[in-house]
Amino acid sequence: MLPRGRPRALGAALLLLLLILIGFFLFGGDLECERREQRGRGSFPCALTTRVPPDGDPPTDDGGLNRSDCVPPRPLPHKCELLHVAIVCAGHNSSRDVITLVKSMLFYRKNPLHLHLVTDAVARNILDTLFHTWMVPAVGISFYDADELKPQVSWIPNKHYSGLYGLMKLVLPGVLPPDLTRVIVLDTDVTFASDIAELWALFAHFSDEQVIGLVENQSDWYLGNLWRNHRPWPALGRGFNTGVILLRLDRLRQAGWEQMWKLTATQGLLTLPATSLADQDIFNAVIKGHPGLVQPLPCVWNVQLSDHTLAERCYSEAADLKVIHWNSPKKLRVKNKHVEFFRNLHLTFLEYDGNLLRRELFGCPSPPPPEAEQLQRALAQLDEEDSCFEFRQQQLTVHRVHITFLPHEPPRPQPHDVTLVAQLSMDRLQMLEALCRHWPGPMSLALYLTDAEAQQFLRFVEASAVLSARPDVAYHVVYREGPLYPINQLRNVALAQALTPYIFLSDIDSLPSYSLYDYLRTSVEQLELGSGRKAALVVPAFETLHHHFRFPRAKAELLALLDAGALYPSRYHEWPRGHAPTDYARWRESQAPYRVQWAADYEPYVVVPRDCPRYDPRFVGFGWNKVAHIVELDAQEYELLVLPEAFTIHLPHTPSLDTFRFRSSPTYRDCLQALTDEFHQDLSRSYGAAALKYLTALQQPRGPA
Repeated sequence: MLPRGRPRALGAALLLLLLILIGFFLFGGDLECERREQRGRGSFPCALTTRVPPDGDPPTDDGGLNRSDCVPPRPLPHKCELLHVAIVCAGHNSSRDVITLVKSMLFYRKNPLHLHLVTDAVARNILDTLFHTWMVPAVGISFYDADELKPQVSWIPNKHYSGLYGLMKLVLPGVLPPDLTRVIVLDTDVTFASDIAELWALFAHFSDEQVIGLVENQSDWYLGNLWRNHRPWPALGRGFNTGVILLRLDRLRQAGWEQMWKLTATQGLLTLPATSLADQDIFNAVIKGHPGLVQPLPCVWNVQLSDHTLAERCYSEAADLKVIHWNSPKKLRVKNKHVEFFRNLHLTFLEYDGNLLRRELFGCPSPPPPEAEQLQRALAQLDEEDSCFEFRQQQLTVHRVHITFLPHEPPRPQPHDVTLVAQLSMDRLQMLEALCRHWPGPMSLALYLTDAEAQQFLRFVEASAVLSARPDVAYHVVYREGPLYPINQLRNVALAQALTPYIFLSDIDSLPSYSLYDYLRTSVEQLELGSGRKAALVVPAFETLHHHFRFPRAKAELLALLDAGALYPSRYHEWPRGHAPTDYARWRESQAPYRVQWAADYEPYVVVPRDCPRYDPRFVGFGWNKVAHIVELDAQEYELLVLPEAFTIHLPHTPSLDTFRFRSSPTYRDCLQALTDEFHQDLSRSYGAAALKYLTALQQPRGPA
């Protein structure tokens, strides 16, 4: 039996031990951080905090760098310092990813940015158009041709799904401008949750010999224990992930980076058949042989959501996160404990209105692009008290344009090929499948959507077997901005992206006859339009008031429906003048193309050469949009030839908001009349005496088109 005082002494000892332990955790610091502090220059000062995952499990220390305890201090770079970012991007899908990445950067950024984009021809075309129309202040863009870089990396076998493009980050020091000393390199599948200036500030922690900043790989891939006979490339410990890289370009060039990585890759390929993780394998092999080159970065700057991720050891709450990296081939479908949170963060920027990012940087003036400056001057001259102010403002609006939003295969060059051109909004998506069944040829369609609707459209196409099987349909998203529907701007976008010699200018609510595509190509050839003859081939238009009816297979069936009252000439009940010059009575009996004369308010659907006049963008909303284009064709002396076997049928639909406003608002109609008068005045200035007949037509009673 213990003496009476022994339990009391034992309790005091236990209490003292407990206090010592508490003091150690509160004030003793992190051993890993102490080790880093002992390295001297190039290390990160440490925040004395204990990280506990959200589910309450105790933190696991794997002895590596996957911790958020050590965070860089501020100061950030000066708010007007230009930050440089490099991205390799190829193809349609990768281009969409880049836009989401850029949105997340722009949302948080406070500094001017310059994006260095290494792209293939497809991505160059998409992103050049997008940034040109986005007009974001204080953002510069430089493009570099990925095809020219392929020979530098094509000798390296690569099993990664990124292909040759996944190796191109290796050659950036030799590709980027020689006077550029620092750059942040990003994969397309990362999302920012913080100001990129904080990442740029980490350059200040590089020692004199450090040239590459990387976050440790957050999986056991490079430990070689994921499966039997797994043989990864050599790496330092767990290795590093190259989804986010800080490069000191000046030092890399001085160190002979090109010779260094090529020698390392050559040696690695003596024992390994190919790279599995593209450039990441070679970066890690170089670092294995030259560990002094790397500056380990805090793990929160590359939270990796791969299939075997250990990323949850890095963060304890949302405030910890800086960059999310979807580095699994499954992307948003990857399985992860907190994937719903990460997915929602990504979707926030995916659907975020990019127009809101056209904002100036406070306290950091930067000259706008020349187009933006001209636009600002034009908008400043508008009178907000003008009853037609919204019409004037809408026609000046420069919409963001994302051409070929989905993967697209251009048609094979054929001398008489025809592309169907049309425009639509979200409420007409249901017409797409029927249109694809009726028109087997190429199409160029402009869609007027919000950022969120664009994602709904993407899912709509992916869920449709009919639409997914038609890579010859090019979809171009024009992002919504303003109160009126910019119908002619949309048509011009679709027209400009058509790749065949001829185009069929149609509407989304009109279904062409099943044989029209082949018939038009034959007609173009027979009428020798390719020999320089200026002609617009008129496709007679009809309409039905029935939502369900049997679509005629040929002209004889259509005439039977016409006689039975199931079909009518287009707009027969509302505005017969719009199609009367087609001369439907003559068409019934005709077996050969015949010429018709222009008449006021004529608005047929026509086939014309791709280099035809563009639509007048001043006409927004409802009225006179097609009529003005036909006037322009006539003024340029296009023949109007009606095709005897061609037809298209307009299906009934709910009137658009602009149609309702036209019918209900005298002010709306007055504004349309004012735009029409201005159009005729401009026509007179362009064509002189030849435009007199159009001015005469102004004196006649007219209506909408």
